Amino acid sequence: MLPIITFIGWHNSGKTTLVTKVVAHLKQRGYRVAVIKSTKDRGISVGAPGTDTARHRQAGADTVLLVAPDQMTMITENKGKSLVDLAHCFCSDVDIVIGEGFKGADGVPKIEVRRESDQSLLWKQVQGVIAVATDLVLPDEPGCALFRLDQGLEIADFIEKYFRLDGFTTV
Repeated sequence: MLPIITFIGWHNSGKTTLVTKVVAHLKQRGYRVAVIKSTKDRGISVGAPGTDTARHRQAGADTVLLVAPDQMTMITENKGKSLVDLAHCFCSDVDIVIGEGFKGADGVPKIEVRRESDQSLLWKQVQGVIAVATDLVLPDEPGCALFRLDQGLEIADFIEKYFRLDGFTTV
C-alpha cells in the first residue's frame, strides 16, 4: 500500500515551508518522495501563450506531456480525481506521497499546520488529523501529536514511524 499523508491548513499557514523541510529530511534518508499540491486557483498556466504546448491545448488536446532530458510536465483537465487516485495514477514509483491541501481527502492521515489563532481549528472539523504543527498555544488539546513549526525533522520521524517506513526504501 502506497503511504499517503497530507498537510492541511489555511492560506499562508506555512504548509509549503513545512512540507519542503519534511521532504528534505525524508530524501536524506533515501526515500523517494512525491508531492501533490492542491490549489484553488483556476486556469493555471504551465505552457506560456504561443508555446507549442499551449498551441496543442488550444487545438483541443486533452492531455499534453512536455518531455525534456531531465524532467517532464503534464497538462490535462482535472476530472475531480481524489488525492489517493492521483497518487496511485502518477506516483507509483515512490516510497511516500505527501499532499499539500486536500482537507477533504477521505482515509488519508493529515497534519494540520496553523499560524493564525483567529482561524478555526481544522482538527476539530476535519477527519483524519493525526498531528498539529503550530507555534501557537492551542485553546484545547488536539488529542493527537503536537509539533512546533520548526520541527521538520521530528515530523519526518513521526511520519516514518506512523507508516513504519524504516528500512522500506526501494532505492
